[in-house]
Amino acid sequence: MLCRSVYPRLHIAVVSLLVLLGAGCLEPAVVDEPAAATRPPTTPRPATEAPTEAPRATATPSPVVTPIDGIRAEVVAVVDGDTIRVSIDGETHTVRYIGINAPELERSGQPAEWLAAEATAMNTALVAQQRVILEKDVSETDQYGRLLRYVYVGDRMVNAELVRLGYARAPSYPPDIRHQEYLRQLEAEARRAGRGLWGATPTPATPPLETPTAAPSDRAGCDPAYPDVCIPPPPPDLDCSDIPYRRFRVLPPDPHHFDGGGDGIGCEGP
Repeated sequence: MLCRSVYPRLHIAVVSLLVLLGAGCLEPAVVDEPAAATRPPTTPRPATEAPTEAPRATATPSPVVTPIDGIRAEVVAVVDGDTIRVSIDGETHTVRYIGINAPELERSGQPAEWLAAEATAMNTALVAQQRVILEKDVSETDQYGRLLRYVYVGDRMVNAELVRLGYARAPSYPPDIRHQEYLRQLEAEARRAGRGLWGATPTPATPPLETPTAAPSDRAGCDPAYPDVCIPPPPPDLDCSDIPYRRFRVLPPDPHHFDGGGDGIGCEGP
């Protein structure tokens, strides 16, 4: 009787032990199988991470102006602050800079304008004996047969440099206005900085204006824009070469356009 009761209990104990051992063998496979343990963790990219292509910096406008088209020439002489002579294929031509007006040197008995010598010296420093590029705008020549051109030494526009340094103004000369806005910006810069023509005027800056030749009672037929001389109103439209007066006071609206420099004085040249 003892043997019969022992064997069933032993059998049950063995089976229970096998079940427990089997469960113990299978348990690690269930616990250690998470996906996070079988692949490297994914680290999210920070929001400030640099992109694969670096952003392009915004370009700052360059003061350099590249000639649109032009011909090559060699400077053989400097006439004044805005005029030169050049050699093109062995022929000499006079070139007047487009879009600027520099003070005039002494000519035909007329005294030199303020800073005329300095403007001529600066023009000489920029272009003397240099190979230049001449860029045309609309007009080929002016009324005197001079070539009208923007003049470049390398990548520097000489017209613009003279304005920037205060040795020339930038009036408008239609239809040749391709670079007018650029020249006006440089003129404003020179004025703000008080350079050259925009600096303090020496005393005396210029000779006194002409003594009035017309008495107030004799003003009939004289345009009030020219109060110190007697010049009839248009028509016809008159040029400085049509009248005997020089360096006279000009008031708006200047119907004959004698005040080309915009300084209130008419016919300052020869």
